[in-house]
Amino acid sequence: MASARPHELDDARLAALLAPITLSASSPRRRFENWGKTHRCTPARVFVPTTDFECELVLELARRHRTTVRAAGAGHSPSDLACTTGYLIRTDNLNRLLEVNVEKQYVVVQSGMSLTALHEHLATHGLAMSNLGSISEQSIAGVVTTATHGTGIDFKVIPSYVLSFTLLLANGSKVRCSRTDLPDLFLATLCGLGATGFVLSVQLQVEPAFCLREVQQIKTIPEVIENLDALAHASEHVRFWWFPSTNKMVVSSFDRTYESPNPISESLFHGFVSFHLVQLLLFLGRYVSSITPWAGRAALWFGRNRSLNIDVSHRIFNADCKYLQYTTEWAIPYEQARPCIEELRFWLAAEHGKAGGLRPHFPIEIRFSDSDDIPLSPSYGRKTCWIGIVQFKPYGFPTAYRDLFQKFENIMSRHHGRPHWAKAHGLGPDRLELLYPLFHDFVDLLRTVDPNGTFRNEYVRRHIFGEDISQRTFKDRQS
Repeated sequence: MASARPHELDDARLAALLAPITLSASSPRRRFENWGKTHRCTPARVFVPTTDFECELVLELARRHRTTVRAAGAGHSPSDLACTTGYLIRTDNLNRLLEVNVEKQYVVVQSGMSLTALHEHLATHGLAMSNLGSISEQSIAGVVTTATHGTGIDFKVIPSYVLSFTLLLANGSKVRCSRTDLPDLFLATLCGLGATGFVLSVQLQVEPAFCLREVQQIKTIPEVIENLDALAHASEHVRFWWFPSTNKMVVSSFDRTYESPNPISESLFHGFVSFHLVQLLLFLGRYVSSITPWAGRAALWFGRNRSLNIDVSHRIFNADCKYLQYTTEWAIPYEQARPCIEELRFWLAAEHGKAGGLRPHFPIEIRFSDSDDIPLSPSYGRKTCWIGIVQFKPYGFPTAYRDLFQKFENIMSRHHGRPHWAKAHGLGPDRLELLYPLFHDFVDLLRTVDPNGTFRNEYVRRHIFGEDISQRTFKDRQS
């Protein structure tokens, strides 16, 4: 019986094998909540597998009970992408390093490994990821299935560095996918929102470890707009942080360097004061909106001396998110960047000019990426400018954001924007099919590989299949 496949097991044996990896009703991890504490759910059952076989067992149970299966990693998606009322697989324990090939510069890891853990493994072998986003708490599978991106006009989204992966399909079979093996399924899964199957392991292309030299300059908005193309191409990686209440942007440019690390050191006092003073101003701004702009001014002032920083790559790529937050981000064609930023500038100026106008938090983050061929990647077929906004939750308290995000989304849409899949957006298939040339091919593939919808949670059913499911299904009334 030990060598029996999951579908060959009787119910009692299946239950016995699943018992050690099933969270009890009293476990604090029985309830799922994302990092921003904006969405939460209580799945029908929660599992914490460590092996491929245990994942197959969970899938078999779901098939017998005709329910859905959803994977959840670190929960950093600021939407209900990971939420479900069906079965949930927490991937934290799927965290083993399976293979390292220094000569060919690739690694193979289980899908639940966090980027933070991967950085440590890579460093011991003199390797590093070629590009990263602003955080490294996410799981590898989360990065792969949402087209997570960093910045760099000639650097593609991070899933573009995936060489292959092993996928558990809805019928219980395991397949290896790459650009030569099942290429359509491979590309669909790279930004497949977890709907094509359960990613078990990933082979990732890396490169020799490197340091980055970051130079920060504070520029005015008109200065950035006028020189946008030159600035975006001036370094390998460029990121703009726009502080809307100041009419200023922090332009961060970083390039590979042979210099030794010489990171900026910040005194404990400086860090403590800046963190708590800014958060206090954000909190007071919930009640007196005229205070909110001072939070942005204070944050810019405290960071004014960070002009040069040299450190290992992931420490430069990553940034401190500081506070819980609501966030949305959109990807527009690169050639639309200048007019879009101009329109945002005029809109925000008009809001600040009104007594009861919207008061956005900071920063508005602007990044860039190269075009790719991943069907649902927001960078599909075009060089891209990514623009994201946040509204913080000081001390965990909710802040108004829906009107701000809707007006921001309207502007992004006018500039042919595509939403970041992991973040808040209101698009359904009727609009997505106009933005993604291969959207219908993706939906057809889902119907082929998962005809019963085993991997379709509420998010996928709402945004991909157009079902009438509220975006507030997994939100508190306060959120």
